[in-house]
Amino acid sequence: MLLAFDTATPLVTVALHDGERVLVEHSSEVPMKHGEHLAPLIERTMAEAGIVRQDLTAVAVGVGPGPFTGLRVGVVTARTLGFVLDIPVYGVCSLDAIALEAVGTGTATGSFLVATDARRKEVYLAAYDVDGRRLEGPVVTRPADVATDAPVAGAGPLLYPEHFPHAIAPDRPSAGWLAAGVSSELVGLLDPEPLYLRRPDAVAGAPRKPVS
Repeated sequence: MLLAFDTATPLVTVALHDGERVLVEHSSEVPMKHGEHLAPLIERTMAEAGIVRQDLTAVAVGVGPGPFTGLRVGVVTARTLGFVLDIPVYGVCSLDAIALEAVGTGTATGSFLVATDARRKEVYLAAYDVDGRRLEGPVVTRPADVATDAPVAGAGPLLYPEHFPHAIAPDRPSAGWLAAGVSSELVGLLDPEPLYLRRPDAVAGAPRKPVS
């Protein structure tokens, strides 16, 4: 039984996959509440599936790229569950999960891009082929520098329609598709480490020079 979740965007998404199909999937409704919502959503999802933590055989977590705080909540939770239950933990690029759904639902019928919100008027961007395989990226960049008429999934087209006029679904990752990608080996597996692409805003100050 695979537990999957993603905290790389403002909303948390959680799902359970039994190796053949997604049993239950839930997403938070209030943005930017990763720490408050992830654990209750995991408990709710498992309760609806009628399982306990000891029934889990693996954990998959979206590792971004995304904001520092959200990614840290998801990755730490995944690694803690893996350690306590002695089960493997798989990291997945969150943009790959979006691409997998775009291909699987038929909204992407050729090569396309995925762009998500990186804040600071920037986006995280990656390019994919018709089968959803990542060709380039992810990178963090300004929308104006990568403006295109090509199909673009993710939140980027919603935030910057003047630069990404050809929006396609989905606009955020789904834990159900993330889980399906891991179960079917359709996405690359990474170490469960946050994929930041950018240093956190809070950094240690430079050491003071001694007074001579």
